[in-house]
Amino acid sequence: MNKTLYLIRHATAEDGGNTPMFRDFDRELTSTGIIESARMGKFLEAKGIKFDLIVSSAAERAKATAKIFAEQLHYDADAIVIDDAIYGGGPRSYLAAVNQLDESVSFVAVFGHNPDITFFAEYLTRADIGGSMDKASVVILEFDDIKWAEVSSKMAKFLGYHSPQNITHS
Repeated sequence: MNKTLYLIRHATAEDGGNTPMFRDFDRELTSTGIIESARMGKFLEAKGIKFDLIVSSAAERAKATAKIFAEQLHYDADAIVIDDAIYGGGPRSYLAAVNQLDESVSFVAVFGHNPDITFFAEYLTRADIGGSMDKASVVILEFDDIKWAEVSSKMAKFLGYHSPQNITHS
């Protein structure tokens, strides 16, 4: 059975600046980020996309992006799985998250951060994402007849890349 993986970079978040009281982990979405997330969620929903599972980094901006996408796609936001390792864990943390997915899920979205999420997308495919996924963008990958635990380098078929800047209004 085919499996589809949606790699989604968090939307635009507030700038942390250089203040020691402001942790990068706690950065929240800006109004632009909220709009980007809703727009991209609606775009996927209009294409008939449904997620069996959503996995998100524990960082505030990634969780907020995932929740907005979930609302647009009629997915229960309380069912979002938070993976603490994704934030700052490097591309290997994404691979670990994918490799441990249950075989009962076929359509999975993983919300994370640059540069790791872009590196991971390029690791799974032969595609050149262009160095850096845009904020709130989605890379769609498909795997033919393999288990999640077997996912590794160059095994995915690149189905598309969509960002708030390159989708049409619907």
